[in-house]
Amino acid sequence: MDSPKYKEMSTTTIKDVSKQFGISADALRYYERAGMIPPVSRTAGGVRDYQDEDLRWVELALCLRSAGLPVEVIAEYVQLSQSGSDTIPNRLALLEQQRKVLLEQQRQTGAALDRLNHKITVYQNALKTGTLNWNKEET
Repeated sequence: MDSPKYKEMSTTTIKDVSKQFGISADALRYYERAGMIPPVSRTAGGVRDYQDEDLRWVELALCLRSAGLPVEVIAEYVQLSQSGSDTIPNRLALLEQQRKVLLEQQRQTGAALDRLNHKITVYQNALKTGTLNWNKEET
């Protein structure tokens, strides 16, 4: 009888995840400490061993942070998610509130971009005509 072949277990270390997502190991440790990701799986020796589920949480935390969500909000979402399906209404409310915040930020960014574009147009016209004119109707 052939001896069974065991799949070699590989560990996805904090260094691997740091490289994969382009963030420092310290940031990953902080995300875990702050509750922005659930506690990461560990080897028998206590070394972090990121599983697919852990990587999905890291990806979500990075996405939410890049969107400007506060650490506390992300940690609250994680805590709710870990508390079972009874928290779905709370999670939905949290995400809807954050969407409102992001939409308002988007509106403000759009207004700033419009103003910046106007200034660029004025300066481009000044270079073409030799005259700087801030009258919006003429630019």
